[in-house]
Amino acid sequence: MLRLKPSHYFLVLILAVFFILSLLAYERINSLLLPVSSSTEGRLQEINIPFNSSTAHVAAILQQEGIIKSGLVFRLYARYKGYDQKLQAGSYLLFPGMPLEEILDKLQQGVIWEKGLRFTIPEGFTVEQIAARLEKEGLAEKEAFLNACLEYDREELFDFPEAVPPGVKYPLEGYLFPDTYEIREGLTAEEIAAVMLRRFNEVFHEAFRLRASELGFSVHEVVTIASLVEKEARVPLERPLISAVFHNRLQSNYMPFLQSCATVQYVLGETRPFLTYQDLEVDSPYNTYLYPNLPPGPIASPGREALEAALYPADVNYLYFVYKEDGSGEHYFSTTLQEHNHHKSLAQRNRNKR
Repeated sequence: MLRLKPSHYFLVLILAVFFILSLLAYERINSLLLPVSSSTEGRLQEINIPFNSSTAHVAAILQQEGIIKSGLVFRLYARYKGYDQKLQAGSYLLFPGMPLEEILDKLQQGVIWEKGLRFTIPEGFTVEQIAARLEKEGLAEKEAFLNACLEYDREELFDFPEAVPPGVKYPLEGYLFPDTYEIREGLTAEEIAAVMLRRFNEVFHEAFRLRASELGFSVHEVVTIASLVEKEARVPLERPLISAVFHNRLQSNYMPFLQSCATVQYVLGETRPFLTYQDLEVDSPYNTYLYPNLPPGPIASPGREALEAALYPADVNYLYFVYKEDGSGEHYFSTTLQEHNHHKSLAQRNRNKR
């Protein structure tokens, strides 16, 4: 039997250690070559590369912005692929899920992002408020945008099985997703609406649609509930609670009226600090004090959190809520009418103290 000398044992040990370290280094480098995010999508980030930037400087910027994992590996890969000293200055739209090859290709070709026109639509804005905001920003005439919202066929973009119910004021109400947008100059009112509709379609993904089906609601009904939640909730943590009140009433045989003040204000076309009894009697299918169940459609554009609250209401038995009037933005919640009337008295006292 062949026996190795002690020196040979040492050599074999060194080779084994070297092999293991090489394998670990290889795996580590491979992992650093992968995108930061495994998703092929992501929110684009504006990355500015100054004039006369070296590859090392570019790598440092990209690592700091979270676009790449390792500046050193980026530099070595750029040199290996022949990109070294060929990266161009400019403003680029990049995201963490982009492969290194794609990032380097953009930076070498100088595919520079041209800044567009930016506008923000807050959560809870109505179609008419959005139209007014766009006109104020010089992006579209108010009437042109309102006409687009009346005539636009949203089903061209969405795979919605249900048609727009009768009595809906604007077919696009609730579906123009509230967000910050950047568009190129010269878009028509219809094109701007399409951009916002596509964003809604991204947010209201397949999991949301499946959840709506589990609850026995159509997408339109969920968006309608979410719009009520958006307008009634002033404190984010209360959205699921307010949603629960609406869900509980919709399931109740003896309390089918949602009695949402926000629906009356939608009919009136303005937000009033207090509603009179005369206001509550305005005849409209959107008036949930006079008409049972949900209104014909949404009354505003709900944000993601309101949509989630509509789909996942809190597990509570509340049937009433009333604004506290104490400056906190919170509501009193109750299960019985007796509790609710007591909370209304507390709210009145709070109002008198202010």
